[in-house]
Amino acid sequence: MGKALFLHGAHDARVAPFNLREGQPGEALLEVAAVGLCGSDLHYYKDGGIGSARILAPFVPGHEFAGYLAEDLPARGLARGDLVAVDPNHACGHCDHCRSGHPNLCPNVEFIGAPPFDGAMTERIWVPEDLIVPLAHRFTPEEAVMLEPLGVAIHAVDLAKPRLLERVALVGCGPIGLLILQVLKAAGAGEILAVDPQLHRRDLATKLGATRAGASVAEIRDWTKGEGCPLVVEATNAPEGFRDAVLAARIGGRVVLVGIPDGDTYTLPAAEARRRGLKIKFARRMGDVYPRAIELVATGKVDVNVLVSHRFTLDEAPEAFRLHAEDAPGMVKSIIFPNDNNQGRRS
Repeated sequence: MGKALFLHGAHDARVAPFNLREGQPGEALLEVAAVGLCGSDLHYYKDGGIGSARILAPFVPGHEFAGYLAEDLPARGLARGDLVAVDPNHACGHCDHCRSGHPNLCPNVEFIGAPPFDGAMTERIWVPEDLIVPLAHRFTPEEAVMLEPLGVAIHAVDLAKPRLLERVALVGCGPIGLLILQVLKAAGAGEILAVDPQLHRRDLATKLGATRAGASVAEIRDWTKGEGCPLVVEATNAPEGFRDAVLAARIGGRVVLVGIPDGDTYTLPAAEARRRGLKIKFARRMGDVYPRAIELVATGKVDVNVLVSHRFTLDEAPEAFRLHAEDAPGMVKSIIFPNDNNQGRRS
């Protein structure tokens, strides 16, 4: 018997014994090398669910993860002990959305790490073989974990369609926002005006290429002489995130909303959006983006390592959730190592 981190409900995370289920045909067993604590994991912790996806029974979170193969997979050219990433989105492949190239919108998805499907905050996990993403040997477990959130950032920028040298407002500089920032740079965006209430995240945004970084959207209005930006990408966890994105936008501009608001509710004065005639898109997970994510990391165009601020063992995982929920100073991205006790409480 192993152990796992279970979410029982809002602000109730516990490490307890975990019986690994039997594998099914077409699945492979992984020893979990590392797993990221994602903003959506944090929403399950803070709110007890996201929209209609509620915690009705204790479940194991963790959808950003990498692991070592416990057996050879000759059909994939992979051997036991190889480090691999995993795409957690097990879409049905048969619905209209899947057939039209949008598996991220599949209503029948079995998403690893979203209730009721257990995730990777445990020592070993069975995953469908077709969700395994092979990696070059130079990848580290942390880099492999970060491919999933990087994929979310790539999908968001795909939706945004930044024009060459276009000025962009980035609202929110958490891990997803900072990855979006780097992908925007790689895509040829011009000035990037970033805002975040936390100083250490603003400093990191500047280090990663933001032209300016301020504490509130009011500064974007000042920097643009009240005009706003033609493109705004929002990546916050705040109910006010939608509002701030609208206030940062120019008349006739485009807004892409990536973040999930606390409490699953936006706060938005309707007139501000309506009078601007904005084009608004919502980002949902990602599509087939892993090849590009791997290329961006391998070529150094995106630095995922700089975002990892804290490391925890599995036994310390409840503390990681608590610290992120409290917005503890210095927190950016936490990685949990279920099988490596030497990684604990290191930043």
